[in-house]
Amino acid sequence: MGSDLVPRIRDRFDAAQNILILSHLRPDGDAVGSVLGLGLALKNLGKSVQMVLEHGVPARFRYLPGAEEISKSVLDGVDLAVVLDSSDAARVGAALETYGQADINIDHHISNTRFARINLVWPDEASVTQILAEILPQMGLPLTRPICMALLTGLITDTIGFRTPSTTPKTLKLAARMMEQGIDLAQIYRLALINKSYAALHYWGAGLSRVERDQGLVWTVLELADRHSSGYPGSDDADLINELAAVEDCEVAVILIEQPDNKVKISWRARPGFDTAQVARCFGGGGHQPASGAMVDGRLSDVKESVLQVTREVLWRP
Repeated sequence: MGSDLVPRIRDRFDAAQNILILSHLRPDGDAVGSVLGLGLALKNLGKSVQMVLEHGVPARFRYLPGAEEISKSVLDGVDLAVVLDSSDAARVGAALETYGQADINIDHHISNTRFARINLVWPDEASVTQILAEILPQMGLPLTRPICMALLTGLITDTIGFRTPSTTPKTLKLAARMMEQGIDLAQIYRLALINKSYAALHYWGAGLSRVERDQGLVWTVLELADRHSSGYPGSDDADLINELAAVEDCEVAVILIEQPDNKVKISWRARPGFDTAQVARCFGGGGHQPASGAMVDGRLSDVKESVLQVTREVLWRP
């Protein structure tokens, strides 16, 4: 499964002094957790590390030790660039353009384009944080308590609390091993997955008022006006997609979130047996079979009709 790449990656870490670590735009728990987990491990190795997320750290993950060290832009002097949890270079944004081609790409998306010089892509892993929990000790980099907090946060959020089909016995064994560092799993579960702001609940209310269903397909939309009226600060759906996917008899859930500049963010979730990644690829996106996303140019109403039509055609074709 590409384990021969682990020594090569460790050699690159040893040879570098100023290391840049990046992940995708609109970062989720796996992006934040993997950037922090690897960044703190390399800092413990004595390296100078820049941890960069162009859109910053979402408020709900700022409890993580070291989160304040993550910046939004890249400084000069980098001699090694690592991209985490990104299926292609474009998802990273302008931060990678400052450096050029990434040196190392560590990911778990089956749609990964192998855009770096070294590509460690393990699609069967539940999250990139799971990959790091496995390979960091192989590199001789200890999983300290702050690192375990970051990695567990990514693991819990990407598996929705160990509920996705990607959760395996290895996933749970790695989680247990990190808990042995004194991590309060229940606290991370609450902070990263359960807690919702008052604004997020009002934002949900707008989306829930528009929920529609057609046989096994459930969908809704969130408008820019909903974000403004609720006071919700993010550009995402505040995890409303997971609630849609929990609807009884729902096979595929879709949410469309209106963005500035005439763009629409789309998220799909599906039960086993449906490959949403192939739908996302029709719109220039990607992801996993049960969870994927895309960003599309166009008016919300037009994009919605196109997305629903293609989703039906691809996933329920004869």
